[in-house]
Amino acid sequence: MVAGYPGTPSTEIIETIFHVPHDGVHLEWSVNEKAAMEVCASASYAGFRSLVTMKQVGLNVASDPLMSLAYVGVKGGMVIVVADDPGPISSQTEQDTRRFASFARIPVFDPASPEQAFLMVQDAFSLSEQYHTPVILRPTTRVCHGYAAIEFDEHYAPKSAEGFIKDSSKWVIFPKLSLRNHELIEKRNVQLATELSHYRFNTVLEGNRQARRAVFASGISYSYAREYQQEHQEMTLVQLGTAFPFPEEFALQILSGRDEVLCLEELSPLVEEALLRTAGRHQLKVTIRGKLSGDVPHAGELNVRLCAQILDRFYGRVAPQAIACRSDLPALPQRPPVLCAGCPHRGAFYAVKVAMKKQKAYYCGDIGCYTLGNAQPLDMVDTCLCMGAGITMAQGFSHTDPEAVSFAFIGDSTFFASGITGIVNAIYNEANIIVCILDNATTAMTGHQPHPGTGFNLMGSYVDKLKIEKILEGLGVAKLEIVDPNDLKASVAAVKACAKLRGVKAIIFRSPCISIVKSKEKCVINAKCKNCGICIKKLGCPAISMDHGQTVIDESLCVGCTLCSQICPHRAIEKVQHG
Repeated sequence: MVAGYPGTPSTEIIETIFHVPHDGVHLEWSVNEKAAMEVCASASYAGFRSLVTMKQVGLNVASDPLMSLAYVGVKGGMVIVVADDPGPISSQTEQDTRRFASFARIPVFDPASPEQAFLMVQDAFSLSEQYHTPVILRPTTRVCHGYAAIEFDEHYAPKSAEGFIKDSSKWVIFPKLSLRNHELIEKRNVQLATELSHYRFNTVLEGNRQARRAVFASGISYSYAREYQQEHQEMTLVQLGTAFPFPEEFALQILSGRDEVLCLEELSPLVEEALLRTAGRHQLKVTIRGKLSGDVPHAGELNVRLCAQILDRFYGRVAPQAIACRSDLPALPQRPPVLCAGCPHRGAFYAVKVAMKKQKAYYCGDIGCYTLGNAQPLDMVDTCLCMGAGITMAQGFSHTDPEAVSFAFIGDSTFFASGITGIVNAIYNEANIIVCILDNATTAMTGHQPHPGTGFNLMGSYVDKLKIEKILEGLGVAKLEIVDPNDLKASVAAVKACAKLRGVKAIIFRSPCISIVKSKEKCVINAKCKNCGICIKKLGCPAISMDHGQTVIDESLCVGCTLCSQICPHRAIEKVQHG
C-alpha cells in the first residue's frame, strides 16, 4: 500500500511509483495526509507493507493518527517518508521532522544522498517489522531532488500477508493499552539505540587517529562535509544516519578523547543537543559546537560552500579563494513568483477586487498557486496560514467585524483536502462569508496531480467526478454561483450578488489551468492603443509589458484569456487565432 498527498519536495515519490510497474501495490493520492496515514495503517494491521508520503507540514495534518500508531504499533512494515524543506523553498515553515520522531518516540532515518535514501527505506521496513513500530524516513530537499544510479532487484514481488487478525486488546486504543505500551516503547528505544549504534550509516571516516577534533554530520550535511573531507583527509568525519533513538554508544566512542566536536545539521540542533547530553552524562571534557554555539546558522539551507567556510573556521584555516565569498560577483537576479500569464485565478481575484471597490473587505488566502494573488498589483491575499485555514479565518473576521465582507479563497484540490470541514463550521456557527473556490481542475502548484474532482485515480481508473457544487448544495450554502473567471462582467456580478446576502455563500470560479489545456488563441494589440499601461497596472500579467514606451504582448506567453481586452478602455486588445 502506498498513499500520500502532493507536497514539494515529496511529490515525485508516488509519481515515480506510478510510472514504473507496480503490480500488487495499491497506489493512491489520498484526499489529505491524515487519510493517507489511516489507509496505510489498516494495511499494516493486516500484515502488508505500507509507505506514506508527505512534506513536513503535511505531518502536522497526519499527526493525530501517527501519535496513536506509535502507541498501538504495526504488524506489516510501515515507513512514513516526510520530506523536510530547509530554506524554506516551498513551505510555510522550516520545522524539523526529526523533532516529530522524537516526540512520537519512533525511529527516524536521515539519508545523506538518494542512494542512502533507497537503502534506508529497506532498512526502515525491516526495523518496522522487527519492532512493530512506524519508522520515519526524513529526506530533505536536496536529497529529494537529486539523482543517482541505483541497482535493485527487478523481479521483486510484494510479500504475502496473513491478513487482519481480530484482537481488540491490541488494535483498539484505550488508556490502559496506551499506558502499557508507553512503558514498552521507552524500554524498546533503549534497545534500539544500542542496535543503531552498529547501523551501517552511523559511521566514522577516521582521518588522523590522534586528532582532537571531530565533525558530526547528519542528512545532506554529511555529503557536503564529505566533499570537504576529501581535500582534508586528516579530518575525522562522523555520519549520524539515525537521529532518534540517538545511538549514544556509537557517539560516545567518538567523543571520548576529543577536545572539540562540531555538528553540521539543517534545521534544529537535535544532534548537537544529544551530544551535549551524552557528554554531560559521562562527564566528558569536550566542547560541542554547532547551532547553539553560533558556529552554524539556525535557519536556512546549508551547502558545500557554507559548510566549507564553517569547517575552515572550526579548524582555524584561512578560507581558500575557491570557497571565499566574492564581493565582485553581481548578485543573482531576483525572480519573484507570479501567477502565470492567462492563469484563471487572476480573473477571479480581479473580479472580487472590482466588485468590492470602496467596501471594507478581508481576503483570506490558502495554500496553492493562488497564494500568489498577494502580489502587486492584485494585492488580494491578506492572510495565509495553512491548508484550509482561509475558510475558517474568514469566519473569525466575520464575527469580529460584521460590517466588513469576509472572503475565503481556496483551490479545488485544497477544498477536498481541508475545506469542507470549514464550510460545515461556518454554516453551523452562522458566519457571514463568501467562499471563492478557484477550480482549475488540477493540483497545480505541486505538478498537476489528480484529485477527487478530476475523475482519475492512480490505479488507472476513471471514476465519477466529485462535483464541488453538489457538495456545497448538500451542505446548504445560502447561495451558489458558478462562473468563468475569464468573463469579468459575469464574475463581478456573481460577487455583488453574493455580497447582498447574509450567511455562507459560495462562488465556483471554474476554468482549467493553462498548463493542462493548451490554447491556440492569443491577444494582440491594435492601432487604438494609447500606451496608457492600464492593462499592466491593473492585472500584472507577465505576458504584457512596456518596451521603449510601447505596450507589447509576448505571444509566447499569452493564452488568449482576454482579461486584458475586457479592461482596456480603448478597445485596443483583440483575440486572434495563432499557429
